[in-house]
Amino acid sequence: MTISTTPLHDAETIRQQRNLTKSQKRTNTETREGVLVNNFIKDCPDCKVNLDDTCDTLVISNYSKMPSRLYEKDITPEKSILPISALSVGVMGTIALLAAFVKHNTKINLKIVDEKRLPPTTRNVAINEETHQALYQMIQSPTLKTIRAGVGVLTLTAMGFIGKTFFDGFKDVWVKKREADIQKNMQEKLIDIETQSFAGKIQITRNMLSEKANELNDYLSGGKRKILANFGKKIPFTANKKQEEKSSNINYFLLGVTTLASIVGLGFLALKNLSKSNKLLSEFVEKKESLIKDVIKNSNNSTKEKDKNLLDAYFQSIDANENTIKEYLKDLKWDKAEVEDFIQKMVKKSKTSTTAVNATIGGDGTPKPAFYSHVNDYRAFFYNWLLDPNNKQFKQLFFGITGLTAIGYGGKLAGDAIKEVQVKKMNAQTEVDLQNRLVSTELRNFKSKKDAAIQPLVDEFYKQVQNGKPKEELKVMADNILLEIKNGPPFVYS
Repeated sequence: MTISTTPLHDAETIRQQRNLTKSQKRTNTETREGVLVNNFIKDCPDCKVNLDDTCDTLVISNYSKMPSRLYEKDITPEKSILPISALSVGVMGTIALLAAFVKHNTKINLKIVDEKRLPPTTRNVAINEETHQALYQMIQSPTLKTIRAGVGVLTLTAMGFIGKTFFDGFKDVWVKKREADIQKNMQEKLIDIETQSFAGKIQITRNMLSEKANELNDYLSGGKRKILANFGKKIPFTANKKQEEKSSNINYFLLGVTTLASIVGLGFLALKNLSKSNKLLSEFVEKKESLIKDVIKNSNNSTKEKDKNLLDAYFQSIDANENTIKEYLKDLKWDKAEVEDFIQKMVKKSKTSTTAVNATIGGDGTPKPAFYSHVNDYRAFFYNWLLDPNNKQFKQLFFGITGLTAIGYGGKLAGDAIKEVQVKKMNAQTEVDLQNRLVSTELRNFKSKKDAAIQPLVDEFYKQVQNGKPKEELKVMADNILLEIKNGPPFVYS
């Protein structure tokens, strides 16, 4: 995608128009266009086609070089793609390291003794939103009380949402109006600053006209001024920065090949480690199955309670399904009814989706989801009141907590609005101070550009003096130098 850039949208113009409205920017741009048209597009039906007169009028040099950096090409060094290559290799290296870590962890898990093994944990599902809790209660226990309380909580939630939306919108409208007032005051203050900049540029132009007029007139009138007093002032068009050598395409190719080889090698290593991990996992399952067989083989009436816990743990470790459990437990030497009861218990446990949660919210160690509710919301007190409307403390608690929540939110909203407005005020004042400080910078910039535009013309004037050009023709050149100072770039826009 290309970026459109015009002479009227340079960095200085963008900076000057930063705080203007769209209509002000349009007027400013049209004014600039008008200045350019008035200065450079002129009708002249009586003008004669004479290049010699044109050269004098426009102060055109017979020989002038282009800036040395005009055709400079910005070559991006090959190191610019080095981060991309490093990132690709780093990602694949991380995957390879992760695969190696998995393999190593599997090996540790295979050899560690049971008493040192990390215990399984229950996945606790917390219901922290009051609306979710109300819906859960209606689904889990659909009674008149739970449905009434749930509908009440949902209604209160909708009312709270509408109220929040209204006050948020009111805050935004109020802040926007205050922002408009702030922008109006800032624009009023910027008028004086822009006037200082405008007056300074005009004064610079008048000063340069006076200086150059006296300088050129002193020579043309036969004064004692040294002819080449200002001749030879150079305006730098090139930078002193040393040009970087052009990079060779072979470096890009080698870097790409190296990156590709690294990615392929690390990917192969990761796959190799994962394959070894699968083999180790299979060995782990085989070991657990062997332990299950040993327990079943050696189990008797005196050890069956201990064996039940061991078998339960072993089946969980290999994530045994119904068929696996029945296949192994059918060989138990217990009472037939007790064996069948234990099989059904293990099968039911393998199929159960949730498990009970103990008092410490930790579950019973089964690695399956468990639900619990922990709400911290003003609507929870409304729910409790609806469940028991006769409890006056529930009522007072609801109104107290809800009122405090509303006051807290309103205070926060008002505080945020006031803070936002004050920040905008301070930012506007900072912008005004910055623009005021930039006046001197803008004037120096204007003066520097004016010198850069006029000095080559003055140099050409003295070159023609050296070449013996008649003073009548030199006067034409001097007149046009002064005209260029007055009407030439950089322009002063009203």
